[in-house]
Amino acid sequence: MKKIFAVLMLMTAGFASSAQQKPDTVVVELANSSRVVFTIKDRKDLPILRQYNFQALFTDILNRIEETPVTPVSDTDSVSLLPVEPREAEIVNEPVTWDDGDATEQVRHIKVKSVRKFHHSANLDLGVNNYLSDGKFPDTNNELHSVRPWGSWYVGINSVQHMRVSRKFFVEWGLGLSWYNFKFQQDNILVSKDENGVIFSEDARNVNFIKSKLGVTYANVSLIPMLDFGGRGVKARFGNSYDSNFRIGAGPYAGYRISSRAKQVYDDGGREKDKYRDNFYLNNFRYGVRVQLGIRSTDLFFNYDLNELFSTEKPNNPKLNAFSFGIIF
Repeated sequence: MKKIFAVLMLMTAGFASSAQQKPDTVVVELANSSRVVFTIKDRKDLPILRQYNFQALFTDILNRIEETPVTPVSDTDSVSLLPVEPREAEIVNEPVTWDDGDATEQVRHIKVKSVRKFHHSANLDLGVNNYLSDGKFPDTNNELHSVRPWGSWYVGINSVQHMRVSRKFFVEWGLGLSWYNFKFQQDNILVSKDENGVIFSEDARNVNFIKSKLGVTYANVSLIPMLDFGGRGVKARFGNSYDSNFRIGAGPYAGYRISSRAKQVYDDGGREKDKYRDNFYLNNFRYGVRVQLGIRSTDLFFNYDLNELFSTEKPNNPKLNAFSFGIIF
């Protein structure tokens, strides 16, 4: 293997120093019946090629050949190294057959594909949200602030930067906006507050209530380390596929409340909406743990707020920890 590395380095240096010689292909004979075909189509690739670890590259190539042997029609197995980004590479085996005029050869064509260390994507979180009180859902005690599991939508829009640390490990950090929408079980719930805390009460007006909800908007940051069990650890959203078989990760997030509002929708001879914008003693900050699980092009998320939704400084505020889960697009 050291012989291969030395020969390739000498060839690369020779190409750079000799302007008169412009070979398209160099054939290196190895052992008794093996050879390496080294092709350079553009001399601009030379600075990039100098940065390759050819020793590690050929070790990986030989391992791939041992795992999936190819029986050639002739005595030739050739390897074509394509110009790519330095340092990081992914090897892909492709059987190629051509006719050189004298004989037809079946050859293992091994491409060294570029794998970017950094990658950006725009992600959409879509799911449902709820909250727990001492580990239980509020509807266990028929609390007025109990919410409907279906209809309490969670939406998040995130700008995510992916950084690949190694072949099986990468990190995602993101900035974005998210919306909690807590749709109450009872359609006539009125949200208000006094000096002791937030108040959930039944609206006594004689109208046909359609729905009642509390919405909160946050600006968020997150940092999610991910383990990738196959593929490049980079997902391109909005229609592009992800070649990873399975990935999982967990990490922290934090958010700052930028708005909150209560809304009632009812029919009083016509559809009406009452909106109330207030802080309702909601905590300005949220922080928690996010878990992501992915299989090929499908990713799921689960968020759990470690701090309470409402301020603990008001004695009548309910002790609620919000959570959300769903799918990432």
